[in-house]
Amino acid sequence: MELTARAVERYVDAYREHEPLYPVEQESVESLPRAFRTGEYGRRDAQWVVRWYYRRYLGAFPDDERRTIESRFAAADFEEVREAIALAAEASPDEYEAAIDALADLPGANLPVASAFLAFSQPDVFIVVGDREWEVVSSQSDLPRRYPDPPSVKEYDDYLESSRRLADALNCTLRELYMTIWRVSGGTESP
Repeated sequence: MELTARAVERYVDAYREHEPLYPVEQESVESLPRAFRTGEYGRRDAQWVVRWYYRRYLGAFPDDERRTIESRFAAADFEEVREAIALAAEASPDEYEAAIDALADLPGANLPVASAFLAFSQPDVFIVVGDREWEVVSSQSDLPRRYPDPPSVKEYDDYLESSRRLADALNCTLRELYMTIWRVSGGTESP
């Protein structure tokens, strides 16, 4: 399937209308970048990103595994969490390895969860990665088809660059590309 700018508009509208997490997700996209940049957030705000990453699958991710991951992250030293998030908030579009390493090293985190923190810290610069996102981006680019579970920093970098080129070609933001990817990969509807 070849994505078009027109299809992106329809997928984004469908995402806004039908995705159950959209309202709270959009609120976080609007508030977390500033909060993470200024340090004006609490433990629950950081935990929300981890919860969002797994709960967006709406039951397709095993509950017991999800709860274990969430509990491990909730028990993390909050100062370490804050330091890692500060790196994400300050990361440049091309220099983010220290941030992704620090975030991925937190208890209950990995590179895909780290990418979620980057995406909520700077939604215009970064995009979350997971198997569903990788599948769609690889189908539209020269990215290898097989999802590396989890990706390395180099593989995330390749995915990010492919996503940025795709967003440019489709005349959309990375956030809109994510919403499109989620609708496409869920097989919920065609534009």
